[in-house]
Formats: sequence, C-alpha cells, structure tokens
Amino acid sequence: MVRCEVCFRHCEIAEGRKGFCGARICRGGEIRPENYGKLTSLALDPIEKKPLRRFRPGSLILSAGSYGCNLRCPFCQNHEISWSAAAMTWAERAETVAPEELVRTAVRLKARGNIGIAFTYNEPLIGWEFVRDTARLAHEEGLACVMVTNGTAEPWVLDALLPHIDAMNIDLKGFTNAWYSRTLGGSLEAVKAFIARAVQGCHVELTTLIVPGGNDGEEEIRALSAWVAGLRDGDGNPVGPEIPLHITRFFPQFLMRDRPPTDVGLVYRLADAARERLRYVYTGNC
Repeated sequence: MVRCEVCFRHCEIAEGRKGFCGARICRGGEIRPENYGKLTSLALDPIEKKPLRRFRPGSLILSAGSYGCNLRCPFCQNHEISWSAAAMTWAERAETVAPEELVRTAVRLKARGNIGIAFTYNEPLIGWEFVRDTARLAHEEGLACVMVTNGTAEPWVLDALLPHIDAMNIDLKGFTNAWYSRTLGGSLEAVKAFIARAVQGCHVELTTLIVPGGNDGEEEIRALSAWVAGLRDGDGNPVGPEIPLHITRFFPQFLMRDRPPTDVGLVYRLADAARERLRYVYTGNC
C-alpha cells in the first residue's frame, strides 16, 4: 500500500488500484496520475463561463477537462466525467494529448481570440502534474493559465502550481462542516486553507452554489463573506473585500432531483447579504 499525498483523503492505494478520485493509481510502488493528458472535454469558452468576471473580461479561453474528482457532490453538473459510473470508464476511452500538443492548439486559437488555457470541467488538482507541465509551456508562449477547482489539494500541490497559474475560480460550496462532510464528502478546512494561500499568489474568484435546504441561510452567507473579507495577501495587506464572489442558482440534476431550483429572489437576497462585506458579488443562473 502506498499513500497518496495530493489531497486531504490521503488514500492508501494497493498496487494496480486507484484512489478515491478514480484518477490516481499505484504502479510500480508509486502513485501516478492515470489521467495525465487524457482529455474528455475541449472547448473555446468565454472567460465569464468559468466564471471569471474580473480577469481578462470579454475574452475567450481554451477549456480542457479530464476525468475524476475527489468530492462527491450529488448535484454535479459534470458527473459524466467526474465521479459517476460513466466517469470511471474514461481511463480507456479518453484521448491522450501531450502538453505540447494542447499548447499548440491554444496558440493556433489566438487568431479566434483565445488568451490561454483553462483547466476545468472535472477536478484538475487530482491530475496536477499535467496542469503544471502544460501551464509552464503555455506561459512560454505568452498564454494565460486558469484553473477551476474545488480547492481540496494539499498546500504543497498548490505551491507547485501557483507560479504557473494566473487566475483561479475556487468553489467555496458552503460554510459549515456538516454540509461539506456529509453532503459533499469534503473538508471545509482544507478549502479555506487552499483559498487563503491561493489569494497570495494569483487572481482568485469564488463560487457558491446555493442549494435549497442545504446551504441557503443568510447567516451562513454572512459568515462566509465575513471570512472572505478577512483574507490577506502575502505581505499582510487586506485583499478579501476585493475578491469576487459568484452566488449561483441550483437546478436539480444527477442524484439531487428531490428539490426545486433555488428561488431567484433568494439568490438576490443572499447576494445583497454578501455585499455587506464584499465589493464584487455576482449572481449566476438567474
């Protein structure tokens, strides 16, 4: 058994077996990213779709996804490539693309307005080596690099990536330990530590999906926004009030079809509550 150190789970993985994320495997006594370069999704998207509203607004970015995830959100909109039964079949089906090839594609798309590469759709941190290798080459070509993540990797992984990442959208999926652990299979403290470190190294925006009956209380949003407002950069200067927060409407899907879409009025009220502490609060899916 070999221990994987990439995220808070610290999976003990036997030879030839995969970890919880479905993407890291033990081979030859080492933990390796089985999903390295295996792309399931590739699209030229508006940067606002990530969502990033205050990083190169109005531009397009080549968005690439692989497979696997270390959380278990029952409402996942990308469940076909994240953690469903179908997602676990991509190891054999996904096209393998070398970092050099993906960067060449991104460079060719500059003519259509592409500014770089976004690592998104599934959880990119579980295949962080491909992100690092590709982003390093992309920067050499003058391309921007963006990551959309759940923020549940260990600090050493983030430190390895930060020199090569220009912007992140990090999911802060709620602000109670119960919601994170029982519903999402995650760790709120791991995400908070990740965000606090990330804001010291690149542009960061946050997204909170509001699920009815789950994380939709005004006091929870006030606690969340107060914590964000208190974040500081590496020199100790306050940066939290300037961090954009996207408050997004839930729609029933995947394993969570037992509740209605979030009331639009509630999304707006929660956004107003967050604006008591944060300057840039945006509503999504409304």
